[in-house]
Amino acid sequence: MALPGTLNATKKDGSIYYRSSVTYRSKHISLGGYATEEEAHAAYLEARELLEGDMALSPDDYDASRFPALPFRKWISLINFKNNGFYIKTPIYLRSSFFSYYLSPTDVLLFDADDLFYYSNHSIMRRGNHLFVAEYGMQTNIHSRYGIRNFARPGIDFRFANGDSNDFRYSNIEILNPYQGVTNTGTESQPEYTAKIHIHGDFLIGRFPTPEEAAIAYNKAADYLSGKNHPKKFEKNYIVEYSQKEYREIYDSIPLPQKIIRQG
Repeated sequence: MALPGTLNATKKDGSIYYRSSVTYRSKHISLGGYATEEEAHAAYLEARELLEGDMALSPDDYDASRFPALPFRKWISLINFKNNGFYIKTPIYLRSSFFSYYLSPTDVLLFDADDLFYYSNHSIMRRGNHLFVAEYGMQTNIHSRYGIRNFARPGIDFRFANGDSNDFRYSNIEILNPYQGVTNTGTESQPEYTAKIHIHGDFLIGRFPTPEEAAIAYNKAADYLSGKNHPKKFEKNYIVEYSQKEYREIYDSIPLPQKIIRQG
């Protein structure tokens, strides 16, 4: 007879493993798969203790020695369900006007409530400083959701207002430069924007009075190199400030330096 909260299952290779689950407030919750029935049963008992115990717990109270069988991500989901009344399969804990997403007990991301539906259905992964979700069979950098381009430079292209790079609440993210290959090199009294393109090192395209003109210059250099079958793929700038005619006039007026032309 199976131990409470356990069910044996079969992998594709024919080997046996054990599923663990618990029911709370009429919600049937999977706790994961385990190599042995005893481990699956231990996870079930820990989930019961967590959900049905009288002690008030918050995410800060996590103790791996007290809950060794229950995965931390699942522990967060269960604590959130118990305290806030909503079961969310990803490791989210609801706050008053935002929520915390727990990658680990010490690696916590903050998001506005507007993002709750998205991250309830997308698991976040970290690789170094890069944060990804699996989407349509690809890994999508979550920075792009907040207008932060791939390869954008912290402090130059964007910044977190409170200095916390784990705080993705919209009020905390400032986009300083929305364009690829453009850097603000001027002053408040004398605006100047430098356009460069990275080939095998940075190549100067020119200096311009507005960031949009510098972005168009970058696009022109990228178009030229791509047209010459350059092996590198260049991320183009999307510019909405000009009509198609205005864009073309600026584009045509920008000369490319010979140093870039020779790279084609």
